[in-house]
Formats: sequence, structure tokens, C-alpha cells
Amino acid sequence: MRRALFVTGTDTGVGKTRVTAALLRWGRARGLRTLGLKPLATGAEDGGEGLRNDDALTLHALSTVALPYAAINPFCFREPMAPHLAAGKGGVRLAVAPLVAHVRALEPLCDLLVVEGVGGWRVPLNETEDLSGFAAALGYPVLLVVGLRLGCLNHTLLTAEDLGRRAPHSPWAWVANRVDPDLLDPAGHRETLRERLPAPLLWEQPYGGDGRDDPSRIDATGLEAWLRRPQGG
Repeated sequence: MRRALFVTGTDTGVGKTRVTAALLRWGRARGLRTLGLKPLATGAEDGGEGLRNDDALTLHALSTVALPYAAINPFCFREPMAPHLAAGKGGVRLAVAPLVAHVRALEPLCDLLVVEGVGGWRVPLNETEDLSGFAAALGYPVLLVVGLRLGCLNHTLLTAEDLGRRAPHSPWAWVANRVDPDLLDPAGHRETLRERLPAPLLWEQPYGGDGRDDPSRIDATGLEAWLRRPQGG
């Protein structure tokens, strides 16, 4: 059974790539053919082979399915800014349909496909479409990354409400990622969200780490059960 999911966040800088990387390591440890995609990225440098984004490079390195960088990150822009603005500077108009087509073409190549979004859940793609439309069109289970920091309660509850409205047929879950070592009572923030969110907390990432998080932290049984839920559940 193929497994696919879409990783999004309540905001930028909440740890989407860290969570995506942990999932790819989890899949590799189980002998799965893994593929991590970052279809759209901003903030990139040209090292001589074209623009490269650090997050996309991480997913490229961790995927066991060997593909060119452009397959992992087909839309890459130099400026670290909102994607529709960065794309506009290059004369490119982003849209949901080509993003979905790119991902669909790669589905048969792997057992575990993890698609990482850009920024937060409602980042604009053009004048009418945004990232939530991309996720809804794919129909994959959605994993929401919550950065535990001041303000996360409001951001998460608003995102969860909109997620249920815009992707009603996609089961979703969340991961708590400690991004602020000085946050007072992080456990209280986590439990407040656990009480209020209508979706399961799959695991919690501690603060820091060297980017090589131990995939054993992931509750394999819980993750497998969630991924196998029927759409609309």
C-alpha cells in the first residue's frame, strides 16, 4: 500500500522540513522507497548548477528514490519572500494544476511520498489560489506542524478551522515542534491544543537537534493507522 501525505505548517519557520526529514528517515528505516518533494521553494542560491534551496536539498539527500534536483523542487526562486511575489519577479505565474500534475507523475515511483508545502497553510500562489487548494487537490492526509512558541495557540486553532473547511476530505493530524527554548510551560501549550483540536497529536519534536532526529520518536503504530484512514475520515 502506497503512503502519501502533505506536510504544512501554521506559519513559516515552524519546522516543516525537520518533520519531513524525520518521516523520510522513518520510511527508509523500514525499507520503503521514499521520496520527499518540495514542489515550491523560495530563498535559494546558485552554486553553479542552478538555484538550490536548502530545505529541498535536505529532502533530495534523504530520498531513497534517485531523481534530479529539479524533480524534487521544480519551482525554485532566489528571493526569500512570499512565493507568488518571488515568482512574479521572474515572470512566472504559479498555479495549483501544474503543481498537482508534477506530484501525481511521481507517485508510482515510491512507497512513501512526503510533499512539503511552503510557508503556512494559506500562502497565496496567485490572485485566486493558495497552498490550501494544492493540498486539497492532492487529497493526501495533511500533517500540520505546530511550532511551540508564543502565539501558537491562536495560529493553530485558526489554521485547524480553515483546514477542515478547505480540505474536508483529507484526514489530518499534527506534530508539536519545540522551536522556542524560552517558551514558558510548553507542555501546557501542547495540552491546550490536544484538548481543543479534533485531530491526533502524532509525536513531539524536542528543541534543537542536529537535523538527524531519531525516527524512533515517531509512533509507528499511530502513524500507520492514521495514514491508512480512508479519505473523509
